[in-house]
Amino acid sequence: MCNRYVSPEQAAIERYWHIGARNQPRWADEIFPRANGPFIRRAPDTPEHQLAVGQWGLIPWFAKTAKLTYSTNNARFEEIAAKASYKQSWLQGKRCIIPAWSFDEPCWETGRNVWWSFRRADGAPWGLAGLWNDWTDKETGEVISSYTMLTINADDHPVMSRMHRPDPKMPPDQQDKRSVVAIEFGEVDRWLTGSVEAAAQLVRAPSVGLIDAAPKK
Repeated sequence: MCNRYVSPEQAAIERYWHIGARNQPRWADEIFPRANGPFIRRAPDTPEHQLAVGQWGLIPWFAKTAKLTYSTNNARFEEIAAKASYKQSWLQGKRCIIPAWSFDEPCWETGRNVWWSFRRADGAPWGLAGLWNDWTDKETGEVISSYTMLTINADDHPVMSRMHRPDPKMPPDQQDKRSVVAIEFGEVDRWLTGSVEAAAQLVRAPSVGLIDAAPKK
């Protein structure tokens, strides 16, 4: 699971993903759960891409309040088609790209938590897979955008399987280690506008050759 990442500036996002300037509200460079961050989605009624800003932690349609008592910043891909918090966004095609220069993961190989930073080896920003939703406060009419970051099992991944604290109750090959999902630049249109079946085919952990990872200094 990812609980911290570094976002590019607005100009870098617009330039890399070819999005016109929208004068979005500013956001912090380092983003934590329930903070505001940028995400790219399909613009309403058009195939064009749109830069939006919302809370990292998806507010589902059925929520009575925007302040949730449970975590929704990460969504397990294996559960999104059935889990109430994410099902509607997934089936309605509310998929997004979360821009990140890097993301952090904890490594416990030394017996303690050592944070590692993950960048792309080619120097480009990550485009991490996510889901989004616009939630409306029934009392005030305020619309709040939010998003979640998808994760996938990484027990067999040479790098991502080294992250996170091992579960002593589970066999080594059944730890359910998690990885973010990287959507490559040439796959963005398919992820944002394709069918559910087409999008599902893009869900995979980043290839080892893309990863430049090391303990944070």
